[in-house]
Amino acid sequence: MLAASYLSRLYLRIGLAGLLLISPFVTGAQAQKTDASSITIFAAASLKNALDNAAKAFEKSASTKSVISYAGSSALAKQIEQGAPADIFISADLDWMDYVQKKKLIKDDTRFNLLGNRLVLIAPKSSPVELKITKDFPLSAALGDGRLAMANVKSVPAGKYGSAALEKLGVWGEVQSKVAQADNVRAALALVAQGEAPLGIVYESDAAAEPKVKVVDVFSEDSHPPIIYPIAVLADAKSAAAASAFIQYLKTPEGQAFFTKEGFTVLK
Repeated sequence: MLAASYLSRLYLRIGLAGLLLISPFVTGAQAQKTDASSITIFAAASLKNALDNAAKAFEKSASTKSVISYAGSSALAKQIEQGAPADIFISADLDWMDYVQKKKLIKDDTRFNLLGNRLVLIAPKSSPVELKITKDFPLSAALGDGRLAMANVKSVPAGKYGSAALEKLGVWGEVQSKVAQADNVRAALALVAQGEAPLGIVYESDAAAEPKVKVVDVFSEDSHPPIIYPIAVLADAKSAAAASAFIQYLKTPEGQAFFTKEGFTVLK
């Protein structure tokens, strides 16, 4: 068992990592600043690097500014349900997009599957650990008294994919009590990058964005549900035309290149 003081520090780091990443609930004052040349995007945390760059390029070509709020897909879906003003939602799984669609909160004809990703096991860059992800692989032994950094396994897509994979591989029961759950996948990534956790489970694109971690191994695609990022314009979008134009831009070779560069796969 980890010392209580260490656990307190670890979970504090989780909170700080989340605060550094997640944009706040979009306020009414922010919404009033938006117009036809500005769009608000709610996007899964793992999209940050690629989407930031795509939005900057789109702004130069179309003179449309983007306000992007990053968080776990579950948190964003709940904010949308509570009336947060936004134009576009990009989820890291189908479930949370289905959730907002069933509540009639998106324009159905604008929804499509934008991207795919892979799930990886990571360690700090200097770590000597070597593991092959197979049935019953010795993950618990590799962790020792350390923690496995993951996004929330009940609500955040990356955490759900990760726990599903570990369960199918027969090791979830052994490591469940050693999991340090973060609010989103980038917060889990930060725990490993900072050396607070010896191992973590994130997307391949997250690992590519952080030079302080290395990929130990890749989870096979048949160990978890397909990783799919759906996108849609929200039903109450204030800048629906600009939002649709941005989505069309993401379908172009130029827009897609920002994501493939970061390790995502483009779905056809």
